[in-house]
Amino acid sequence: MDAKSVKIPGPDHPITITPNPARITVSLGGRVIADTRAALSLQEASYPAVHYIPRKDVDMSLLERTAHATYCPYKGNCSYYSIPAGGERSVNAVWTYEEPYDAVSVIKDYVAFYPDRVDSITVQPAS
Repeated sequence: MDAKSVKIPGPDHPITITPNPARITVSLGGRVIADTRAALSLQEASYPAVHYIPRKDVDMSLLERTAHATYCPYKGNCSYYSIPAGGERSVNAVWTYEEPYDAVSVIKDYVAFYPDRVDSITVQPAS
């Protein structure tokens, strides 16, 4: 069995995680799936920033865990959820790192959504 490589963020592959005070809502099929003012914005290298939303602010009853899994050498093993109300479009629409590596440990108990697998991810700046 091959051991998975573990990499530490650094100048060649920076990862920053900052609190996001904006109100972020995620909707699908006329239902609000998530609504938070406690998101984290994760900026990894040159990729677009990703909003990680605390599970406590997500209606987890609308999600269904899948067997799909991926691996990131910077963050660890990644698990996925589908949103059944969205049909095929929303398969594996949500991801989470349940045991993230130390460098990104603050994203534990948070989930993120693929923007093209939900109807909207709305960001309203904090007032």
